[in-house]
Amino acid sequence: MRYVAAYLLAALGGNENPEAKDIKKILDSVGIEADDTRLDKVISELKGKNVNEVITTGYGKLASMPAGGAVAVASSAAAGSGGAAAPAAGERCSLAPCLSTSVTLGTRCLCLHLVC
Repeated sequence: MRYVAAYLLAALGGNENPEAKDIKKILDSVGIEADDTRLDKVISELKGKNVNEVITTGYGKLASMPAGGAVAVASSAAAGSGGAAAPAAGERCSLAPCLSTSVTLGTRCLCLHLVC
């Protein structure tokens, strides 16, 4: 998620096609060492795409899902805590919209997660 967040920060800051060095600079500024495998996956999935359109598409997918997404939220939160291991050789990863909803604000999360 940190790679997607850094990519979105770069893109929303005016860099329409952030590169690895741009994302590494953002992550380094907050003391996070980048994993090149995950970073390359995020960049390849989002390269050439309009960030606002990706978010809008994610919202459309969320709207069509049943309300029982609590299990998916719990599993994605567990996988994200403490830093997940790198994907195994040959394992396919993809970006998926976050399924969580803010209890206090009642709004959907705007982030994408790397799912392996």
